[in-house]
Amino acid sequence: MRRASRRGGSPRSPTALVAATLATLALQACVFLPRTILLPDPQCRGMQKQMILEGTQVAAIQGCVNNGCVALVAAAGIVTATTAIVSGSIVIVGNVVYWIERQASCDERRGS
Repeated sequence: MRRASRRGGSPRSPTALVAATLATLALQACVFLPRTILLPDPQCRGMQKQMILEGTQVAAIQGCVNNGCVALVAAAGIVTATTAIVSGSIVIVGNVVYWIERQASCDERRGS
């Protein structure tokens, strides 16, 4: 008995359909953005800046079928990963800069 080729338009397995549906629901065009927050700093008697990574949903993937869903899920995954990497790098660099700034301002306050 010969197996049916997937390229010939044969229906997908139910498992693949469920997996694609779950992936679609899980990756609904999320992006990660850096955000600066202020925290009390009792050691320096002031406020301390800190950057955090914040996830935001910008759109929901709805009403797609077949290859359209695959393309949307792939694009959403790429966007999510890219924003996580870029924004995560910004958060790391920003927190280093804020730490250096805090050390300088804290030394000035202690010296007076």
